[in-house]
Amino acid sequence: MTSTQRTWLVTGASSGFGTEISLAALQKGDKVVGTARNVRKAEQNNPDFTKLGGHWLELDVTSPNCEEVVARAVKQHNVDVLINNAGYAEGGTLEDSSMTAIRAQFETNVFGALAVLKGTIPHFRTHRRGTVVNISSTAAIAPHCYFSSYAATKFALEGASESLAEELSPFNIRVLIVEPGAFRTSFFGALQYTTISEVYKGTVVEETVKAFEAIDGTQPGDPVKAGKAIVDVVRGEGRGKEVQGNLRVQLGTDAVVKTRDKAKRLREDWSRGEEVGNSCAYDS
Repeated sequence: MTSTQRTWLVTGASSGFGTEISLAALQKGDKVVGTARNVRKAEQNNPDFTKLGGHWLELDVTSPNCEEVVARAVKQHNVDVLINNAGYAEGGTLEDSSMTAIRAQFETNVFGALAVLKGTIPHFRTHRRGTVVNISSTAAIAPHCYFSSYAATKFALEGASESLAEELSPFNIRVLIVEPGAFRTSFFGALQYTTISEVYKGTVVEETVKAFEAIDGTQPGDPVKAGKAIVDVVRGEGRGKEVQGNLRVQLGTDAVVKTRDKAKRLREDWSRGEEVGNSCAYDS
């Protein structure tokens, strides 16, 4: 083991960003423990992962024993990088979405992610080192209509990440939020679409659904490049050297544009609202 070799735990490693991050890390000579709900299927679909020395771990982040399974794996493999990637999206207006569907997204995208963190943090804290990478989305920057529930899960994850970054800073543990734009992964194809009720047909909601259906397969982002970029950021190599002090990193040209536009809108809101905000203080 070289001084630069790291061991990664990547949740949701059987597809999309999870796969590409895992392969990029393995190609750098690092070790990777990748989680999947169905290890046998993951092995069949990702032969390169095993060929490069990756180790599969069966894990459902929504299971009651998730924290325990993660803690055991992190200790056994001496993990020092966590990629909190497992997640999914279900589209639908808030009005049309069932509370069951909304809660299911929170179970995976928020509570599952927090359980993984709780299983990982004690090991990182004890060894006073580690990197936590929480995979978010541009839905936490500039959410589209029809994805309000999914956006809510990513806003929640980012809020927890910001607090966590402060909590863990005394222990030399880094927290990074990654905000990808649209990439050519299986994410769009796996999207679950809730039927639009009649009142939303002919509105921006229906236009958004059609746009998402049409873009699948032509997204501007290259997931292979994204995987390599994340590995470089974690290792502090290549362009990753430039963002070592960042809490957030955007991936994809669309993510960069959306972030810039959101920052502009926030500045405008602050400017217009400053007088209202300041008027609420006690008179001195």
